[in-house]
Amino acid sequence: MQTHDSPDRGSDNSHLQVNDSRIDFYPTRSSAKRDHLGRMAWKERSVPTVWADEDSRFSPPTGFDVSGHSKRGYTIQPGLLTPAEVQKYWSELNRLIARSSDTDDPRVIREPGSGDVRSIFDVHKTSADIAALAVDPRVLETARFLLGSEVYLHQSRINFMPGFAGSGFYWHSDFETWHAEDGLPSPRAVSLSIALTDNYAFNGGLMVVPGSHRYFIPGQGNTPDNNVETSLVRQEVGTPAQDDVTELTAELGIDQFTGAAGAGLWFDSNIMHGSGNNITPYPRSNIFLVFNSVANAPQEPFESTSRRPEHIAATEVDPLRR
Repeated sequence: MQTHDSPDRGSDNSHLQVNDSRIDFYPTRSSAKRDHLGRMAWKERSVPTVWADEDSRFSPPTGFDVSGHSKRGYTIQPGLLTPAEVQKYWSELNRLIARSSDTDDPRVIREPGSGDVRSIFDVHKTSADIAALAVDPRVLETARFLLGSEVYLHQSRINFMPGFAGSGFYWHSDFETWHAEDGLPSPRAVSLSIALTDNYAFNGGLMVVPGSHRYFIPGQGNTPDNNVETSLVRQEVGTPAQDDVTELTAELGIDQFTGAAGAGLWFDSNIMHGSGNNITPYPRSNIFLVFNSVANAPQEPFESTSRRPEHIAATEVDPLRR
């Protein structure tokens, strides 16, 4: 695979950018390094995907494919929630949506055009059930193992992709945004998406590029001051070049998250992923929890003049406790 750059081996600082006296290991957007053809240079990952080792006090859940997760950058856990739990959280999702139907709360993101609720952020602070889910041993211990440390919630939200009207998410790496706009220095973060509806290949299911987490691919554009107002509806700044996505998928392929409600998808913060529009009658809804290592606390944004609101990107890094 053409990586457009030499690997970052830790001691080679020849292609690192300096931002406000800090070393930026992942230059992107306006700071992105370019090769002799003008293409944005990829960086090979030099930090682990699974941070806990055999001597760690953090243990993997039973049956968790650790080597597979390191290679692919994601793991699907069927039946993470029981059918009864799925029903409970589905009811909670509908309660939160109903409560947000006529509000101007900035935590509520709406579909363009229809105004239907698309996402609600910071739900662990407004829902006791979701707060409890974040510290459930099935969830918290896996996050601690994958990140090899105590963790906190960088972000929480529910996503509701309604039938016929749900719009997709263009290809992107979450870490690119969290680094550029939230100041996370390293991809030592992991996301958990828990399906509350059945995920089919035809209702806008999440697509991932397996193994793409091993490369940091800079995003395009310069970050406008009001980017947060539009990027959560339709992301444009920070997305990869089409040529980069073409090269990635030609080499690594595309996998899709499908399965019954209650399945969990753990995926690395740097994996390339996206989803298409949902034009079927079947909604695709999920709970989304982002765990970040307490050793990876946010700094000032690397590619933005101001940080995103606290309800989108937490700055309090107190470890989660059961």
